[in-house]
Amino acid sequence: MTRKERKIARINSTYMEKYDAHVARQRKKKKRLYRRLVLFAVIVVITLGSLTMYHVKQRTLYAQKQEEYQQLETELASLKEKEKSLKQEVELLKDEDYVLQIAKTNYFFTEEGEIIFKLPEEDPSY
Repeated sequence: MTRKERKIARINSTYMEKYDAHVARQRKKKKRLYRRLVLFAVIVVITLGSLTMYHVKQRTLYAQKQEEYQQLETELASLKEKEKSLKQEVELLKDEDYVLQIAKTNYFFTEEGEIIFKLPEEDPSY
């Protein structure tokens, strides 16, 4: 006898029918409660997952923007230095003696009675 035999007889009465209906309603309530809890849990997991993904994307975008900002800062600093040197050069070009000196060295401009000797800039071969 592996199975337990039922030794109690069931009485068919209105009370038992009501009791069975009550038990069935309780099972259905419990089943609906579990379904609602699972649905709520799925919604929470999806919401948290999407918020996490959004946060990660925003952090990545922020890091890229920070890197771009640093590059632009260095470029701005170099451009400011270049602007400063160009302004100095403009100031020097306003001086007539400086312009004459540049004309003599770069364009072989001579004054009356001057002789220009061009020396090679490379090392001698001997």
